[in-house]
Formats: sequence, structure tokens, C-alpha cells
Amino acid sequence: MIHFCGKDFNILGQVNNHATLAPAINLFPSLKPPNKTLIFHQITVLIVTFLAYASFHASRKPPSIVKSVLGPKIQSNSSTIESNLSSFDAGWAPFDGPQGTHRLGELDLAFLSAYSMGMYFAGHVGDMVDLRLFLVFGMMGSGFFTIIFGLGYWFSVHLLWFYVGVQVFCGLFQSIGWPCVVAIVGNWFGKEKRGLIMGVWNSHTSVGNIIGSVVASGVLEFGWGWSFVVPGVLVILVGVLVFVFLVVRPEDLGFVVDAKEGVEMEVDQGKSTEKVESEEVGLLEKDNESLDLDSEADSLAAIGFVEAWRLPGVAPFAFCLFFSKLVAYTFLYWLPFYIRHTAVAGVHLSHKIAGILSTIFDIGGVFGGISAGYISDMIEARAVTSIGFLLLSIPALVFYRVYGSFSMATNLALMFVSGLLVNGPYSLITTAVAADLGTQDLIKGNSRALATVTAVIDGTGSVGAALGPLLAGYISSGGWNGVFFMLIVASFFACLFLIRIARTEIKGKLNEGKWFWSRLTIH
Repeated sequence: MIHFCGKDFNILGQVNNHATLAPAINLFPSLKPPNKTLIFHQITVLIVTFLAYASFHASRKPPSIVKSVLGPKIQSNSSTIESNLSSFDAGWAPFDGPQGTHRLGELDLAFLSAYSMGMYFAGHVGDMVDLRLFLVFGMMGSGFFTIIFGLGYWFSVHLLWFYVGVQVFCGLFQSIGWPCVVAIVGNWFGKEKRGLIMGVWNSHTSVGNIIGSVVASGVLEFGWGWSFVVPGVLVILVGVLVFVFLVVRPEDLGFVVDAKEGVEMEVDQGKSTEKVESEEVGLLEKDNESLDLDSEADSLAAIGFVEAWRLPGVAPFAFCLFFSKLVAYTFLYWLPFYIRHTAVAGVHLSHKIAGILSTIFDIGGVFGGISAGYISDMIEARAVTSIGFLLLSIPALVFYRVYGSFSMATNLALMFVSGLLVNGPYSLITTAVAADLGTQDLIKGNSRALATVTAVIDGTGSVGAALGPLLAGYISSGGWNGVFFMLIVASFFACLFLIRIARTEIKGKLNEGKWFWSRLTIH
């Protein structure tokens, strides 16, 4: 089996068309090379995948926004902004009783457990099927079940099993998204500046959270069901966009790819598009280059789950992400509830304002992801960068808990800093690190292994993401100090798993004389 121009050929010249070209490319021939350059298509892929995963995260945000509406009533004599919303405080069975926060935590567990388990399978499946169609399938299913959850409001559903079941299906469909988008972006970009590119691109997580928070909070006053229906419709509409425009690999358009460095050059501009796409001509041209067919087949084969775990660096970063996502997702699912139930300068905020203010954490996360990516590119040390952010996040969490209630300005400033430091390493590991590990030399630049490696790392992280919100639901009933202590301990353990890799990175850079202080020592 060999591969040319986005198609798989066996030795007899037959084609395996498990990958299909996006309809827009066939409908508008001007989008094909040489009419459009490589850079144009790289930017298009970044934009489309950015919108895809932002919509995924926007549809994840409603549960955290409506928690304070569904959950137990605030027990406080403090004043409340927009007291006309006090009717919401009655709660919604089965989440409004004394054990309401426990039930809400279990709801998060249902989604995130299904998400983490689905991630392992989705990554491996993604290496064997058309990633564009698989991604669209995940988006449609995610949008559908998000809408189904919201319909529980109009049909007055008060059955815990209904909401848990819907969240399980939502988690399974959502798990398809991440391995697909990372693999697709990894196909289009080499390792150079990957940290910065993916740091900027990965802001889709925070941007999606912001959009989801604003949309869900904005329609909350019309009934909490709308907070699910609108984001659900959004992810379906973006899924249509992905189906029409997304191109999975540069080879599908005839661009030539170097296994180690990513996309290197375009096809000969003198050739017609038809000639590039011709299966016979492509095969005849490659016959003259003495390709090693066995080696080519190996580089295109999907690797197994166990093989992915054995790759150098995968396990330490996966377990680091376990604790990093535990912290990040506890904020994702409980921050609006925490803001709503914690007086700021003696004032309890409304559901809507608490939801909107929680976006400050995600805005900080945008800057954190970009900063972590840029710094890791500059010093060429992903683990060192991650540890730096994680260590700084510990005092930031302490300050936010202790001083965040003093004033609105203090609360917002510390929330921003916490978001920056918490989401920095989370963003870096799930994007640049996963892409680096999934295309390392040991697997011969096998881009089809990328989705599996990404799934192993993010799937392990998602187990922590499932555990964090669940524990927060139980611990918060005894006070929020215990929740923040849990987050601080998790950040510390995340650092421990990267110490050996960081030490190796430091030794390597000092020996190479690449770092400024090492050059000073030499001179």
C-alpha cells in the first residue's frame, strides 16, 4: 500500500477512498491549488477547526450556568443584585434538596466519565476513518442531546436518570471532537512554532466557554431550557460548516508533506488540477522514485492503544494532564455556582451576572494558552514551561480564595490570573505536546498515530476532569476551603509527573548552550 495525493493505492493501483474531499472543494474549483496556496488552506483549517471546537465547548457550558438555578437555594441574608430573579432560587427537582450539590456533581461525572472513556475509542477510530465525517457525526450528536437536555424544562422532567442518561450520550459524542481536530491541525503544520500556533488556536476552548457562558446566561431569564437549546443549535450549524469546508490532510489537495517537518511545498504549479488528482498519473510518477512500500505502509498504519502508552513522554504528560484538567474542569463546571454563592463585598450576585463574570477566568485562559505556547517555543522546553505555570497557579488559587471576596476589582483580577495560570499548561499539553508526541521520530512521523496519542493523553486528563467536579459537588457542601485545597494539591501532583522530563530538557538545553544563562556561564 502506498499513498499519493490524498488517496491510498495498493500495488495494483486500486484506490481505497475511505477519505472524501469536502464538498466546497468540488463545488468551487478555484479553491484547489494552484489557485489557492498552502497558506490559504492552512488558515482555513485553523479557522474551521477553531469554530468546531469552540462550538463543542459552548455546548458544554450550560450545565455550569444553570447549576445555581437547579441547585439548592442560597442560605444567606446578604443583599442580592437583581432580586427580581429570586424566583429562580426555588431550584429544580431532583437537584434542589439538601443533597442537591451531590446530584449536580454526579451529573458532571456522568458526562465526563462518558467523555473520557469515549476519548480512548474515538482516537483509535479516528485514525481509521474519514476525520471530517467523524467530526461532523460527533457535532450533530452533541447538539442533538444538548437540545434534549433543555427539553426537560418544558416537559417538566424531574427524573435524575433522564438527565444522567442524556449527559452520558453528550459525553460520548463530545469525545469525538478533540482527537479529530488535533489530528487534522497536526497534519497541516510541522513542529516549528507549533507551540505558538496551537497556543493561539487552542484559545477556542476559552472562546467557546465565553460564548457558551454569555449565550446561556443571556437566555436564562426566559427559562433554563433555552440555555441548552441555543448552544445545541449552534454546534449543529457549525457542524454543517465543517462538513462543507474542512479538508483533513494537505495530501488531499496535492500538497507534498515531509514526515518530520509537516507540509514542505506545493505540487508543481505547472501541472493542472486534473493531473494532480489523476490516480494513474500519480502512480506512474511515483514508480520512478523507488519508494519503499513496506516502510510507507508502516508510516500510514494506525498504532494501537498500548503502543501509544509506551511512547516516550506520553505517560508522564498524560498523568500531568489528569491533575491539570481536574483543576480546570472544576472551575469550568463550578465557577458560576461559586460566584453566585459567595458574596463579593457583602453582595450576592444574580445568576446571570455570575455566569457572565465567570468568563473572566476563560479570558485569562486565552492569554494563558498563547503565553504557554510562545514561551515553550522560545525556550524549546514544554515540560519546564508547564511546571512554571503550575507552580505559579498554587499561590494564585490561594489568593483568589482568600482575597477574591474583598471587592469586585480584586475578584476579577485574581480570577483572570488564575485562569491564565491554570489553563496555560492544560492548553499546552492538549495541543503542542500531544502533537509533538504523536509525530515523534520513533514512529517515523506517522501522522495517523496522532489521533490515538492525542486520545490517550486527553482521555487520561478527562478522567481527572470527571473526578474534579464530582469531588467539588460533595466537598462544597462542607465549605469551599476544602475545594480549593483539593485544587492546590492537584496542581502540585501535576508538577511531580513532569520533573524527570523537565530535568532532561534543562540538561539538554544547557549542554547545547541554547539558553541565555548557559552562554553567560560559558563566556
